[in-house]
Formats: sequence, structure tokens, C-alpha cells
Amino acid sequence: RELVLEAVRQNGEALQCAAVPLKADRELVLVAVRQNGNALHFAAEPLKADRELVLEAVRQNGNALRFAAEPLKADRELVLEAVRQN
Repeated sequence: RELVLEAVRQNGEALQCAAVPLKADRELVLVAVRQNGNALHFAAEPLKADRELVLEAVRQNGNALRFAAEPLKADRELVLEAVRQN
């Protein structure tokens, strides 16, 4: 876990290479999306429905909204933040 945590601190998209259980580790995924919002793409499905985590991803990169769970794609605050970032 520590090795993957260090990797995603440097490049959030390193989450892509993480073991499946680590893709469901909220703390690790949060670090990844803060570094690169598009890392949300590689997160476990339940985390894609985590509004706080998605907001962090969108704050880093508005395009990350496309990887969020469907209900969050219609969330007014998330959409406005995505537009603001892009």
C-alpha cells in the first residue's frame, strides 16, 4: 500500500496499475485524484459515487466528472465546479 500511495502522490494515474483492493481504498484514491482528477477513472465503482471524492477530482480537473457515477453527473455544484475548472 505504501508503495502505491507514493506512486499516486507523484502521478495519480498510477492508480491504474494498483491491485483491485487498493482501487477501493478511499484515502489512496483521494490522494490520486488530488494529484490528477482523471485518476477517478480507475477508482472502484462505489468511490465514483462518493460526492466528496468526486468533488476533489473535479476541482483538480473538470473533465473528471465524466468518470463519476451517473447521479453525480447531474449534481449542480459538481457541474458548476467542472465548468469553472475548464
